[in-house]
Amino acid sequence: MPRAGLNRAEVIAAGAALADEVGFANLALSPLAQRLGVRTPSLYKHVESLADLQRGIAVLALTELDARVRDAMHGHSGSAALAAFAEGFRGYIVDHPGRYAATVGVEPTGPEDPLGQPSSRLLESMSAVLRGYRIPEPDMIHALRTLRSTFHGFATLQAGGGFQWDGDPDDSFAWMIRFLDRGLLRLGDTGPS
Repeated sequence: MPRAGLNRAEVIAAGAALADEVGFANLALSPLAQRLGVRTPSLYKHVESLADLQRGIAVLALTELDARVRDAMHGHSGSAALAAFAEGFRGYIVDHPGRYAATVGVEPTGPEDPLGQPSSRLLESMSAVLRGYRIPEPDMIHALRTLRSTFHGFATLQAGGGFQWDGDPDDSFAWMIRFLDRGLLRLGDTGPS
């Protein structure tokens, strides 16, 4: 019988916290059960498998990430929206590297998959930033991939302690945003490439 009061949402939240501490690749059911004060078989009342737990963490992470960037972007447009989106995105990854890692490479399995909604909203937020730059439709997919790759790469390196050179990573991040802003402004002014 599952521990009184324990439910799927709590198991996933505890798994997400554990993933942030030990790394998503090191997430396992036994330490999670220990953290929750139950035996490992008791977790199967709430999650079907480690893969089910990992997918639940991905849904949680995308939902949280979407909320963070939407809150950050609220009331901003143009370069301020780009900076707000980037800061929200980076801040989430730095704060929650394990749960963010759960989102990489995972895709919705169909229209009813709970992963679809937050994933679509996040993509829409990034698209809104680009529409503010008047990015031509033929270039939109390239621009989306560029932004995601750039923000993902910077934040993942920062979260993993990858910036060991002199200088403040915040200064480098601000420089990167200005660099992207100039490129997006130019692309929006010149039309499709």
